[in-house]
Amino acid sequence: MTDTTGTAAGKIVVGVDGSEPSVRALRWAVRQAGMTGDSLEAVIAWEYPAVGWASMVAAIPAEFDPQALAAEVLDDILEQTLGAEAAASVERIVMIGSAAQALMDRSAGASLVVVGDRGYSGFKATLLGSVGLHLSQHAPCPVVVVRGGPQE
Repeated sequence: MTDTTGTAAGKIVVGVDGSEPSVRALRWAVRQAGMTGDSLEAVIAWEYPAVGWASMVAAIPAEFDPQALAAEVLDDILEQTLGAEAAASVERIVMIGSAAQALMDRSAGASLVVVGDRGYSGFKATLLGSVGLHLSQHAPCPVVVVRGGPQE
């Protein structure tokens, strides 16, 4: 695929975890992909809980499938945010591991990686989430961290 300048289009990778900042990042990435002709890849990552934390909760049911749950969350967010038709054009990637590492892996060869300013960490006072900070320091391509509006 080529963009309007005749150069080969690439891909934009966007991290989506269901948080409002990640939804803003998704919207931003969709607009950017529309301007550049890049394809869009939405990435969600999941991890098993740490052993110490897991010992404090009841046993995980055998039928629990975190990979399928993450895929369902990603599908729902894409369709709610973009509508079914636009969501169908977005490649969906579900990975096991930390969000930072998943986005690092997927951003190799990408035109751009896009994340929200923070995800589901619980540290609302931070200016930049740990994933955005890690990517801004180590990603193999340009990084956009989409900030919230003035009301946040």
